[in-house]
Amino acid sequence: MVLVRAQPTQSRDAARTQQGCCGTLDWVCAGGHGYAVNMAGQTESGFPFETLYGPASLADWDPDIQLGTPGSFPYTRGVYPSMYTGRPWTMRQYAGFGNARESNERYRQLLAAGTTGLSVAFDLPTQMGYDSDDPMAAGEVGKVGVAVDSIDDMAILFNDIPLDGVSTSMTINSTAATLLLMYQLVAERNGIPGNALTGTIQNDVLKEYIARGTYIYPPAASLRLITDIFAYCKAELPRWNTISISGYHMAEAGATPAQEVAFTLADGVEYVRAAIAAGMDVDEFAPRLAFFFVARTTLLEEVAKFRAARRMWARIMREEFGAKNPKSLMLRFHTQTAGVQLTAQQPEVNLVRVAVQGLGAVLGGTQSLHTNSFDEAIALPTQKAARLALRTQQVLAYETDVTKTIDPFAGSYVVESLTDAVEDEARDLMRQVAERGGAVAAIEQGFQKSEIERSAYRIANQIDDGERVVVGVNKFTVAEEEHYEPLRVDPTIEAEQVERLKVLRAERDNAEVTAALDELRRAAEGTENCLPPMKRALAARATGGEVANALRSVWGVYQPVDIM
Repeated sequence: MVLVRAQPTQSRDAARTQQGCCGTLDWVCAGGHGYAVNMAGQTESGFPFETLYGPASLADWDPDIQLGTPGSFPYTRGVYPSMYTGRPWTMRQYAGFGNARESNERYRQLLAAGTTGLSVAFDLPTQMGYDSDDPMAAGEVGKVGVAVDSIDDMAILFNDIPLDGVSTSMTINSTAATLLLMYQLVAERNGIPGNALTGTIQNDVLKEYIARGTYIYPPAASLRLITDIFAYCKAELPRWNTISISGYHMAEAGATPAQEVAFTLADGVEYVRAAIAAGMDVDEFAPRLAFFFVARTTLLEEVAKFRAARRMWARIMREEFGAKNPKSLMLRFHTQTAGVQLTAQQPEVNLVRVAVQGLGAVLGGTQSLHTNSFDEAIALPTQKAARLALRTQQVLAYETDVTKTIDPFAGSYVVESLTDAVEDEARDLMRQVAERGGAVAAIEQGFQKSEIERSAYRIANQIDDGERVVVGVNKFTVAEEEHYEPLRVDPTIEAEQVERLKVLRAERDNAEVTAALDELRRAAEGTENCLPPMKRALAARATGGEVANALRSVWGVYQPVDIM
């Protein structure tokens, strides 16, 4: 690949004189004139700012068309033609703690502060399919997210929030179908149809077996449920992103950027194959696939990682699966700054880390972003810390010039070289996954987990040896840390949730719930889509734990095998 320095494509006057040839006032055609151009304003010195920079022709840039133009194959430079010059990314803040009422208050505070999308954190019992009164939930209710046991809790969680006017992301995997249906039922109670709802469920169970552990059912059953969600949403929730295939948690477990890309895309390939095997056409479901990556402080490699991932996915979908819809080729992704890089020592330094990480995500072309709060290494974020995290995104969007031009690093010697290097390493790792029979078979053999653990061990040794500097931890330390008062979850919440469940079970029509759960079991035993009977059970006020237990009775529970 021959690298060249990027140059402005043409002057303001040249852009004006050539606008007519393409029949548009916004873009100038690439054929013979250079890349598309639209004036985005001026620099601080008064120089004209172009929305897109590049050579006079694609042939001058790259004979292999590795880059292309934004919004076109292979999407190296971004999935949309105008990227942030049209509008900024969606600003999400991941929040949820205690009970539904407290989390609802935090959501409304974030919306008032300018958040454009919500991101829900659920507590571990909710993630694992246990009600708050289950012995397995003891001590964990409301601790790492909000406790949602029934449609009643979901209604409180989104009280006074217009669900047809906000995009909601739910970080939920094994019980994704249950929480999505609760959300839909609450919207329907408020007169909002499914086709008006926008958002994402994470719904990526394969990475749970690799890096996180909140799985319930064996992989085959989990894939069955995921394909049921794909089919259900195509008919009932057409604007909903049905899965967010996640590399974030692999990165948090120690994966390198290349491993993050490789194992995430390998999981994506497995989901696509499962959906096709279930009888779906690739172009029916692939446009609603989304991805989720981390943004580390190593800004240049992170930018390269995002660009490489887009290019790889576009080629996989076109060449391996024959996708024809351009939207099926687009790797659209959410980014979260790296929680694992936050430190409890000198926590205010995390504000700097998060700003750098967020900048890397934006320069890499993310579609939505969550910036961590500086105090998350200590406890759940305080209201002030959450607001500062949001303000970080707003400074990037409105005070810097990164939204004025598309793919600012295109043509950079180092970034283009790193993009190729990440892609080459990721392709090799994907080949090793394929040789083991695909993502599920490789998971069962412990391949991805062992590769990530080796990387994590190497990083830990580098930090211990001082080879890798962590400011405030192994260098630039202080003799005495300032006291910081963290947010604490009210310990009475668990008792309150248990009491709410007691009242719910006394008030509802238990015969109706039992009949609906029996119908769900029959669907799980056969080939019928599980979501319609699941929705009927939840509408009758079945709990999330009761739904999960119905499926456990049919599919069983996954027991991992230690690979030593």
